[in-house]
Amino acid sequence: MGMTMTQKILAAHAGLESVEAGQLIEADLDLVLGNDITSPVAIKEMEKMKVEGVFDKDKIALVPDHFVPNKDIKSAEHCKCVREFAHRNQITNYFEVGEMGIEHALLPEKGLTVAGDVVIGADSHTCTYGALGAFSTGVGSTDMAAGMATGKAWFKVPAAIRFNLIGKPSKWVSGKDVILHIIGMIGVDGALYKSMEFVGDGIKKLTMDDRFTIANMAIEAGGKNGIFPVDDLAIAYMKEHSRKTFTVYEADEDAVYDEEYTIDLSALRPTIAFPHLPENTKTIDEIAEDIPVDQVVIGSCTNGRIGDMRIAAKVMEGKHVAKGMRCIVIPATQSIYMQAMEEGLLKIFIEAGAIVSTPTCGPCLGGYMGILAEGERCVSTTNRNFVGRMGHVKSEIYLASPAVAAASAITGKISAPC
Repeated sequence: MGMTMTQKILAAHAGLESVEAGQLIEADLDLVLGNDITSPVAIKEMEKMKVEGVFDKDKIALVPDHFVPNKDIKSAEHCKCVREFAHRNQITNYFEVGEMGIEHALLPEKGLTVAGDVVIGADSHTCTYGALGAFSTGVGSTDMAAGMATGKAWFKVPAAIRFNLIGKPSKWVSGKDVILHIIGMIGVDGALYKSMEFVGDGIKKLTMDDRFTIANMAIEAGGKNGIFPVDDLAIAYMKEHSRKTFTVYEADEDAVYDEEYTIDLSALRPTIAFPHLPENTKTIDEIAEDIPVDQVVIGSCTNGRIGDMRIAAKVMEGKHVAKGMRCIVIPATQSIYMQAMEEGLLKIFIEAGAIVSTPTCGPCLGGYMGILAEGERCVSTTNRNFVGRMGHVKSEIYLASPAVAAASAITGKISAPC
């Protein structure tokens, strides 16, 4: 029986010739990730384990990004815990304020994740790195602690769903629209504990930023991971950003998939997820009534990359946000912030009446920098729109692409870009 791309990576890291869906394995880890919310819990668990040090100071990444710069005393204490642990264990990849960014944009940018890696992170959107052909998945803080101590983790080998992408996206259709379309089609549990494997000629029409977005939201369909084949674009990205050796794995022709879907990218339209689940999707053409909004957020680990900034700026250039509208733009890393500044994108945002934040998760998880009051609506390029996710339980979040978010900021209602 053939293996999927994910299964081949897991077999190699378990020292096995082959694995099959449902098999329990112990695999070597190439990277263990934690942030300012999840790492303190893992650090305390390590203390209970009474282990001396970490398995490899170069294979752990600690990225304070959720409440950074610290919003209150509690968040400051969390970051202090992580900072002291990093210094005590001489963690190479610890990113303090000024160096930090949103973790899932920062790690690929820093070259810490490459094709063929096995990566765990105490954050559910760790699946982002599948865009580079890595197996990456979110875990709990206890698993993070065990990973930091031993360099190993237990996995149940996932079954897989194959998504064949064909065609070319039309103008203003991006990776966010692709993944929202898929989640709307299969549901938030449609890929439960399965590997979402993306193939097809349509991938050539997707940028790396598109692919990161799609892989990032695999978890919103319940997926264990999302993964793309390693093509010339992915290789070029890794060579630009990383000195690590990467390994390319390809699925066998007789690999077994639980389900297969074909997605014609040329047929997709800008797609919005209505409250309160990412599966509650409508295309822009299916929205019959005006839906006024109070706030727009453009950023996050899903859509805070330079391509996202460029798209939003293109929509907003020469225009102004609607009266009473709050528009918050959050470049995902310091490097992206700098590039956006050098390209004049920040000037466009500010002249349009938006504000630009330092890199942070901030409003995505209802942390700070954009909390919603009762009855308020937000169009956001983030990844979750659960009840109370961005503030009051009676607020509403509409998930959308940077293009739709920027257009909605200009009009004051959910709108298609012109």
